[in-house]
Amino acid sequence: MANRPIKKFKSGSIEAAIWFNERERNGEIVGFKTVSLRRSWKDNKTNIWRDEVINLRKTDIQRVLVILNKVNEELLLNKEEESRENE
Repeated sequence: MANRPIKKFKSGSIEAAIWFNERERNGEIVGFKTVSLRRSWKDNKTNIWRDEVINLRKTDIQRVLVILNKVNEELLLNKEEESRENE
Protein backbone atom coordinates (compact mmCIF):
# COMPACT_ATOMS: atom_id res chain seq x y z
CA MET A 1 0.00 0.00 0.00
CA ALA A 2 1.37 3.41 -0.96
CA ASN A 3 2.02 5.97 1.72
CA ARG A 4 -0.65 8.66 1.36
CA PRO A 5 -0.90 11.96 3.20
CA ILE A 6 -3.27 12.30 6.15
CA LYS A 7 -4.46 15.67 4.86
CA LYS A 8 -3.67 18.09 2.03
CA PHE A 9 -4.12 21.84 1.64
CA LYS A 10 -3.68 23.79 -1.59
CA SER A 11 -3.60 27.43 -2.63
CA GLY A 12 -2.68 28.14 -6.23
CA SER A 13 0.60 26.43 -7.05
CA ILE A 14 1.46 25.76 -3.38
CA GLU A 15 0.42 22.54 -1.67
CA ALA A 16 1.05 21.26 1.87
CA ALA A 17 0.54 17.68 3.00
CA ILE A 18 0.67 16.08 6.45
CA TRP A 19 2.26 12.62 6.57
CA PHE A 20 2.30 9.93 9.25
CA ASN A 21 5.65 8.18 9.55
CA GLU A 22 7.01 5.39 11.70
CA ARG A 23 10.54 4.78 12.90
CA GLU A 24 12.20 2.30 15.19
CA ARG A 25 13.64 3.94 18.29
CA ASN A 26 15.17 1.94 21.13
CA GLY A 27 13.58 -1.24 19.81
CA GLU A 28 10.09 0.26 19.61
CA ILE A 29 8.15 1.58 16.65
CA VAL A 30 7.19 5.22 17.19
CA GLY A 31 4.90 7.30 15.01
CA PHE A 32 5.41 10.93 14.09
CA LYS A 33 4.07 13.44 11.58
CA THR A 34 5.92 15.48 8.99
CA VAL A 35 4.84 18.13 6.52
CA SER A 36 5.78 18.50 2.88
CA LEU A 37 5.49 21.81 1.04
CA ARG A 38 5.33 21.62 -2.75
CA ARG A 39 5.52 24.43 -5.29
CA SER A 40 4.61 23.49 -8.87
CA TRP A 41 5.18 25.41 -12.09
CA LYS A 42 5.25 24.82 -15.81
CA ASP A 43 8.64 25.20 -17.49
CA ASN A 44 7.79 27.27 -20.56
CA LYS A 45 10.96 26.21 -22.40
CA THR A 46 10.26 22.48 -22.15
CA ASN A 47 6.47 22.62 -21.63
CA ILE A 48 6.92 20.22 -18.67
CA TRP A 49 5.39 20.61 -15.21
CA ARG A 50 8.03 20.77 -12.46
CA ASP A 51 7.92 20.98 -8.69
CA GLU A 52 10.07 21.64 -5.65
CA VAL A 53 9.44 19.94 -2.34
CA ILE A 54 10.68 20.70 1.15
CA ASN A 55 10.00 18.30 4.01
CA LEU A 56 9.61 19.68 7.51
CA ARG A 57 9.35 18.21 10.97
CA LYS A 58 6.70 19.46 13.35
CA THR A 59 9.35 21.48 15.22
CA ASP A 60 10.39 23.26 12.00
CA ILE A 61 6.99 24.78 11.29
CA GLN A 62 7.10 27.56 13.90
CA ARG A 63 10.60 28.55 12.79
CA VAL A 64 9.52 28.69 9.14
CA LEU A 65 6.47 30.79 10.04
CA VAL A 66 8.60 33.29 11.98
CA ILE A 67 11.09 33.58 9.13
CA LEU A 68 8.38 33.99 6.48
CA ASN A 69 6.63 36.65 8.57
CA LYS A 70 9.93 38.55 8.92
CA VAL A 71 10.57 38.31 5.18
CA ASN A 72 7.02 39.44 4.40
CA GLU A 73 7.37 42.37 6.80
CA GLU A 74 10.69 43.39 5.24
CA LEU A 75 9.28 43.24 1.72
CA LEU A 76 6.22 45.26 2.69
CA LEU A 77 8.27 47.89 4.52
CA ASN A 78 10.76 48.17 1.66
CA LYS A 79 7.89 48.59 -0.79
CA GLU A 80 6.56 51.50 1.29
CA GLU A 81 10.05 53.05 1.50
CA GLU A 82 10.56 52.65 -2.25
CA SER A 83 7.19 54.31 -2.90
CA ARG A 84 8.14 57.28 -0.69
CA GLU A 85 11.52 57.62 -2.41
CA ASN A 86 9.85 57.74 -5.82
CA GLU A 87 7.42 60.52 -4.83
